[in-house]
Amino acid sequence: INLNNIKSNIRLFINLELVNNIRRINKFHEAVNSRLDLDDYYIICSETLEERRKRVWLKASIGFRYLVRIIDFIYKRVFPKIPLIKKIYFALTQGHNRVISKAEVMGRLISCGFQIENYFEHKNLLYIISKKKRTPDFNLSPSYSPIFKMKRIGYNGKEIIVYKLRTMYPYSEYLQDFITNENKLEPSGKIFNDYRVTTWGKFCRKFWIDELPMLVNVFKCQLNIVGVRPLSKSYFESYPMDMQKLRINIKPGLIPPYYADMPKNFLEILESEKKYIELKLKNPIYTDIRYFYKAFVNIVFMGARSK
Repeated sequence: INLNNIKSNIRLFINLELVNNIRRINKFHEAVNSRLDLDDYYIICSETLEERRKRVWLKASIGFRYLVRIIDFIYKRVFPKIPLIKKIYFALTQGHNRVISKAEVMGRLISCGFQIENYFEHKNLLYIISKKKRTPDFNLSPSYSPIFKMKRIGYNGKEIIVYKLRTMYPYSEYLQDFITNENKLEPSGKIFNDYRVTTWGKFCRKFWIDELPMLVNVFKCQLNIVGVRPLSKSYFESYPMDMQKLRINIKPGLIPPYYADMPKNFLEILESEKKYIELKLKNPIYTDIRYFYKAFVNIVFMGARSK
């Protein structure tokens, strides 16, 4: 209401009301976006999931802390995501005091056309300074459901939709470039200290539970059982040009050559994939059987896991 009453455009908008208390967060961000010019600033604050856990823990009586935290999580975190129950939840609470992770707060901002310039914590609240860089995506299907659709580079360089059990917080897909630039990469090439991954998501990833929906892509003939990992566009473009051209000559797969060769760093991963692809192009069936066997032995008997 206050925003709509402003007659002219503004250069800086600071919202000190917690994002957790806004009923339609994206609609609010979109409204701010419409009143700002490119490179104008937008500052917000929120209580993150991590800080809320601490507050609820300290607030609850000793002996009931685990129970209170579980109830709070189910009521404030789970109910808003269940199709039928969420209507009742929002009718009762108007979205006030919702539980939102750091990744979701940032991801929503980016999806609404803002670029994160800086962020910091002060008195248990997260403050984010951002700039308007484009118009909002108006995304009506973000990564909120248990099954997550991801855009990946497939055979012949065509973009495919890969299905996976969601192991990251909602809107995490918008943070890919930001968190890659912010954090260092592990020797394997993955993001170090990726705060987008949920606690239960780490468990699912360890035992490949999150990859079961990708069998749909196998049935649709978009993926093979054995093959190089399907990569996001930004990650794919981090590969050397010769590897990019080589990779799109074959379909990606569920079981990558990583588990057969167990490379220790990004350069070794590239060498492992190059070796596999060259062998696959010469003798596809034999190569896949050989790599499947080696991966099976390493996973089942040697405890091989992706980091």
